[in-house]
Amino acid sequence: MKQRDPFIFTPGVLGYPLAFVLIIWIVFWAEIRFGWDFNDYGVYPRTVEGLRGIFISPFVHSDIKHLFHNTIPLFVLSLSLFYFYRKLSWKILGYGLLLTGLLTWVIGRPAFHIGASGIIYMLAGFLFFKGIFSKHYRLVALSLIVVFLYGGLLWYVAPIDPEISWEGHLSGLVTGLLFAVIYKKDIARPPKYEWERESYNAENDPFMKHFDENGNFIEHPEAEEESEYIYHFKETRKEDPT
Repeated sequence: MKQRDPFIFTPGVLGYPLAFVLIIWIVFWAEIRFGWDFNDYGVYPRTVEGLRGIFISPFVHSDIKHLFHNTIPLFVLSLSLFYFYRKLSWKILGYGLLLTGLLTWVIGRPAFHIGASGIIYMLAGFLFFKGIFSKHYRLVALSLIVVFLYGGLLWYVAPIDPEISWEGHLSGLVTGLLFAVIYKKDIARPPKYEWERESYNAENDPFMKHFDENGNFIEHPEAEEESEYIYHFKETRKEDPT
């Protein structure tokens, strides 16, 4: 029986990440259109009021540059999450948002921490470490792609820029690593081919008939089989009746 492919593109794979990014853009548009300022709804460490930012801050951005730099990687990484880990996707997003915000609330400087960068670091960390732990060739390839595209993000988990919430970045990366360890065994199994099964018999495999005992390829095995037979013809003559 053929094993079902665990990686299937469904409408939600594209729809959910797109909706997430669209909401962020709508919030930013509303701030500009109506003159609102949601920066005070960010995570403010070690205050009760600042806890609301755990759920609100990923949707709030300071300017168009901040918004642009966050929404593109957010879309790419969340799309990868829903495609390669669709069974875990909502757990990773939901718990990841909660834990990343909570860690930022604990270790952050006394300032409003806004933006989806913490979620981006959480997703990048999870996709990278989960792929390495899984040893599945597709997931390992995804890990390498994440490093290639967003490896430079690692610099911003250190306090190199006072205007950047490195605490949120570090919290996201740690959260992603933690989830990769927690869900280490929950991975897609590589497909098992017919010749890897115990019941496999090479003699009954039509493909293997294209090779002889020396491993040479036979383009038309049926013709080779027919050539093994020797046909004997007996010449008969009709007697002349006259």
